[in-house]
Amino acid sequence: MRTYAQKLIALAAALLFTQAGLAQSNPDNSAVDPYAGSVQAEMATAAVRQLSINDAIDLGIRHNLALRLAQLNQESAHAQKLQLVNYLLPNISLHGEVGLHQYNLAAQGFRPALITQFGIPPSEAGNLPLITKVNTRIGRINFSQVLFTWSGWDAWRAAKADEKAAYYDEQSSLGLVILNVGTAYLKVIAAQSQVDYTQSLLGTDQTLLFQARQKHAAGVVANLDELRARVQYQSQQQAVIAAQDQLAKNKIALNRAIGLAPEQKIQLTDVAPYADLAAMPIEEARREAFQNRQDYQRMKHQIVAAELEQRAIKHERWPSLSFSGNYGVTGVAGLVYHGTFVAMGTLNIPIFHEAKFRGDADVAEAQVEQLRSQMNDLNTEIDQQLRDSLLNLKSAQQLVQVSRSSVSLAQTALDQTMERFKAGVDTNLPVAEAQTALAQAQTNYVNSVYQYNQSKLALARNLGLIETQFKNYLPTEAALKK
Repeated sequence: MRTYAQKLIALAAALLFTQAGLAQSNPDNSAVDPYAGSVQAEMATAAVRQLSINDAIDLGIRHNLALRLAQLNQESAHAQKLQLVNYLLPNISLHGEVGLHQYNLAAQGFRPALITQFGIPPSEAGNLPLITKVNTRIGRINFSQVLFTWSGWDAWRAAKADEKAAYYDEQSSLGLVILNVGTAYLKVIAAQSQVDYTQSLLGTDQTLLFQARQKHAAGVVANLDELRARVQYQSQQQAVIAAQDQLAKNKIALNRAIGLAPEQKIQLTDVAPYADLAAMPIEEARREAFQNRQDYQRMKHQIVAAELEQRAIKHERWPSLSFSGNYGVTGVAGLVYHGTFVAMGTLNIPIFHEAKFRGDADVAEAQVEQLRSQMNDLNTEIDQQLRDSLLNLKSAQQLVQVSRSSVSLAQTALDQTMERFKAGVDTNLPVAEAQTALAQAQTNYVNSVYQYNQSKLALARNLGLIETQFKNYLPTEAALKK
């Protein structure tokens, strides 16, 4: 017959397994995941770096690879908009030209008989060279302006919408960086808690081993009790080694995500205690998400840009009007220079480009329909994510309560069992069993607190509030004391 404490521990383990399957997954530390990487790594120092969660998030924002790529994409969208602006704005340029030209006057129709008609005596006309060289100088200012192009105007507005979409994409990446860095920080906290507790259990096992050895030497207990105590002590040593190894790996992953050198030693200064979060109705969560989600706003602007590009293609059939001209001087070096100018208006009317127009229109229509389908799917996905987050938060909160009760009961059972062993009423086998039950209960509690805090961060991400309100969803111990 299992005790009530053992039943609670088993229930906590079952809930923990269920919660692990339901929790929103985060990108793992992988070479193919830009959110787990950083643009550069700060040089390692010999001193242990004190790191708060705010410091970690600030470093992640400055160094994270995925966020930097999103920022570069935003700069590229801005540059493309500027290129279209230049097409619509007036363009002014200066042109200067110096040239040495050789002319064959005979090829141009000049001959001695014709030259005499200009009043040149025949005796001199025969001596004039028909192959001549001249140095020319040209200087002018050019001006051009598109006066009317409906298609170009639509394309410029589409570029503005693309730039806005790139901005929201960068903000969405910012939120995901905060989520990943916060989760990595929480993993280190959970791993550190596990190391501390396994080491405390190791101290208890060492005491039990010493007591069993003394009783066996005194002939009070059999050698089997000492063997059990030694096996329990060595098993706990393995648990300490495994916990320390996991802590070291979690710190390396955190360093990589925030741009610190992998060998940099860090000490976390914040803890993430358990703090209840008020329940939120799904209707309120949906309103918050559709108002604040960056990926939702990005998709809206992408649709606007695609629709404007579709209109621009439609308006390619319309005439366009432009003006161009120049003014300058032209002459031969050392002789007379003359002013020159050109003023020209151009009306371009496409008569027949039907295959191109229809092909462009079909491509644009397909792109718009694709984005609208993605928007419909995103609406459903946001609703699903919010419902999953609220369920995960509720189950994680229940899991913390059960795990906390399990730790209390397991600790009480261990204390009572140790008293019986010290009094010689029982062997140390029940003590080893109680010790194992307490270790499992404490592990479940540490993991449950981590999952509850991670679920709160995931909810903030799905609401679109993590960029500005992550401190409200993940308060530190110092913040709770204020």
